[in-house]
Amino acid sequence: MSRVKTLGQFIIEKQSDFPYAKGELSRLLRDIGIAAKIVNREVNKAGLADILGDASENGETNVQGEVQKKLDVFANEQFIAALSVGGEVCAIASEENEEMIIVDTAQSKNAKYVVAIDPLDGSSNIDVNVSVGTIFSIYRRLTLSGPGKLEDFMQRGTEQVAAGYIIYGSSTMLVYTTGKGVNGFTLDPSIGEFCLSHPNMKTPESAKTYSINEGNYVHFPDGVKKYIKYCQEDDSSTKRPYSSRYIGSAVADVHRNLITGGIYIYPTTAASENGKLRLLYECNPMAFIIEQAGGMATNGSGRIMELDIKTLHQRTSFFAGSADMVNKAGEFMAKYSAVKAK
Repeated sequence: MSRVKTLGQFIIEKQSDFPYAKGELSRLLRDIGIAAKIVNREVNKAGLADILGDASENGETNVQGEVQKKLDVFANEQFIAALSVGGEVCAIASEENEEMIIVDTAQSKNAKYVVAIDPLDGSSNIDVNVSVGTIFSIYRRLTLSGPGKLEDFMQRGTEQVAAGYIIYGSSTMLVYTTGKGVNGFTLDPSIGEFCLSHPNMKTPESAKTYSINEGNYVHFPDGVKKYIKYCQEDDSSTKRPYSSRYIGSAVADVHRNLITGGIYIYPTTAASENGKLRLLYECNPMAFIIEQAGGMATNGSGRIMELDIKTLHQRTSFFAGSADMVNKAGEFMAKYSAVKAK
């Protein structure tokens, strides 16, 4: 009989990978896991409780100008609370808050980490029972002590010490990396624990699935249009045409492609000239995971994790997934829509 390994046990076993950390990172990851269980509970009973729909009758919006759903607000509050009480974090950057959140406790003044988070990705899917998720990114702070500062977040994705996502779907999974591979944990509701279910996750080098909102086709750069047509062409030698699969939740689309292979594209459009996904707390953590699983993540020309961060809510285009497919999409972008990494 195989022994079940919980998230907590796994984190403790891997603590030796970080000789500079004295348990803080392990506790921080466990805090995120606890908050994920609480959010998962509310997501699963959303149809039975008064937490569906907009946060207010007036349709309150977050800093991105998107209407906040009640679960968005709830998830944001839960993760901020979980990250604030442990003493490992001195500041938090959330999609739902315009400014960074200073964690002002006695323990946090000497905390070593800052966390950037999208508390509930894909919230437009909440009311129709489609998978949503949480994305998080962890950095070692640059400042030495005292309250966290904005500069602590202005680090390239290459400086992440850990990143992950939680997907709330038919089962709830937490997937994370600390730069030494990717591991996935499925929540066992019978014992209330995340259990190791997908050790050492690897994404296929090539595949036959592309994920993009083709409804915006007319507004895409020429390179993306040409690549989509390439995916749709009939060519037996390259096993085309490819299948189109798009959920509309970045966590869900990336998670599927991470396991089965494929490319996820969220390009610039005429209405979003800089792209729509946020670099700090969406693209960088996803890129870290995808690269650690053997895939690639770019903005169409340059590596996502090497892009400079200038603002908390900076946006970028995003091409991520199986390396062969991302490289091929990059060739089309270079030929028809050359862009410079910013």
